[in-house]
Amino acid sequence: MLASALWILFMGFFAGQLARRLGAPPLIGMILVGIAIGPQFADFISPEVIGAADDLRLVAVTIILMKAGLGLDREKLAQQGTVALRLGFLPASTEAVVVAFLSMFIFNFDFLTGLLLGCVVGAESPAVIVPGMLRLKSLGWGVAKGIPDAILTGSALSDVLLLLVFSLLLNFLGQQGEEAITLFGIITLTPLQLLPFQVVLEIVLGLAAGFLFARLLVLVLVKQNWTRNIVQDMIIAAGAALFLVLFTEVFPYYSGYLAVMAMGFFLIEFDAPLARLIRGGFDILWTIAEIVLFVLLGATIQLQVLGNILLPGLLLLTLSLVIGRGIGWYFSTLGSNWTWKEKVFLLPGNMAKATVQAAIGALPLAAGIEGGEIILAIAALSILTTAPIGAWATQVFAPKLLEKGEVDPTKVAVTGRPVFLAAIDTSPLAIQVLRKAADLSRRSNGEVIVLYVDNLGDKRALDELKSKANQLLADIRYEFLTQSGAVPEAIVQVAEARQVTDIVIGKRGHRTWEEVILGSVSQAVLEMSPIPVITVDS
Repeated sequence: MLASALWILFMGFFAGQLARRLGAPPLIGMILVGIAIGPQFADFISPEVIGAADDLRLVAVTIILMKAGLGLDREKLAQQGTVALRLGFLPASTEAVVVAFLSMFIFNFDFLTGLLLGCVVGAESPAVIVPGMLRLKSLGWGVAKGIPDAILTGSALSDVLLLLVFSLLLNFLGQQGEEAITLFGIITLTPLQLLPFQVVLEIVLGLAAGFLFARLLVLVLVKQNWTRNIVQDMIIAAGAALFLVLFTEVFPYYSGYLAVMAMGFFLIEFDAPLARLIRGGFDILWTIAEIVLFVLLGATIQLQVLGNILLPGLLLLTLSLVIGRGIGWYFSTLGSNWTWKEKVFLLPGNMAKATVQAAIGALPLAAGIEGGEIILAIAALSILTTAPIGAWATQVFAPKLLEKGEVDPTKVAVTGRPVFLAAIDTSPLAIQVLRKAADLSRRSNGEVIVLYVDNLGDKRALDELKSKANQLLADIRYEFLTQSGAVPEAIVQVAEARQVTDIVIGKRGHRTWEEVILGSVSQAVLEMSPIPVITVDS
């Protein structure tokens, strides 16, 4: 198992980075390398790991759903009105119905078996859609109208509906149908009649569970202060999220996935600082979980089942996507303030299938339902086509179809390391400037550019400054630059050219306190620089 873990992590990482450098989403490289090292080809992954693939995927999906919840914007969702709610039900259901009718002609299925296939095909993949939408939020695409937030919420709701219908059809077609249920000794309802109530119940209880667990996290982590650092905070938060998903096996009356997203969403409302810290921790967890998720997804895709259904399967997927989802997208955005370009973006942004199909695609075959092998093949084909294409198209078409707005740092993690420019001279204050820059860098995992404007050509002084910088910045990635010319202008020019985060400079150089309160160089830099300036005193 350890060798399998090394294969998954290292091969998945480098395959993902190679795909990124070629301009494709990393998940494409990860899925392909999963197929290559899986049991159908190189067979480098042990049977024990393959057997645990469903559980590992569940953990990974839980992490990304928590990230999604921590990135939702309440104001943007309220601004969209019912668009997010309609996106949660209409596109997936219309696609499922269109698949049902098409499969009757293409595969000679009866309508109920076709609808079972439609539930498999129509379910959206949070593992593909959520990272894509969070990336758009971090770049600002579509954020002004809350388009990524609407898609994120809709994709979570759609799976609640389709998984319930799938379970109902699976039991019915497998001749394990549930008996009618009598309520209050008066009303008798069949499972089909109960379906709307089940959907509403799962959504309401899922939101309530997320609300309750968000309150508990704030109580334990902030008010009672049971933890000492962010690692312990993450253990509690990740454990709570995983518990919400796993407890549905014991109490299957709420949506665990929706509960996890709701918990992240309510955390922002209850304690934004805690939400920011946990968001950063889940970003780190997702770095590993993403590799495991998509490599194992590739490794468990059953290519051999494709057989003779490749062309008819592609026809089914294409028509159901264009016709079924097209109708759903149209009615979902009807009356909204979205432009036609933004509505067209739903095609790449809301089409990906992956994790749900991998989880339920083989269940009809295992239940002995006629046509189960075709359902499994279509599930595998939908993963191989829509996941890579959807992830790639989202990345490519977002700048062409969406408007760029201002990024809200309270809803997405800030990317990139801060860079500090430490402007020093030969005065004793240079040591304080270097220490301040070092302290800021250690606290923020940043980098330092040390700048010395040398107009005298004093090699001895330069060597001493380099020695001090090497001593005080030994554990920090830094660069030592020398420049000539007017000191204030040189500092500002270098800061702008290198796009530093802040300038750190001494208040006074060789002049004493009695002579001037703020040195002429630092005063000039403060007046000239568009970049924040931090002044240091002895």
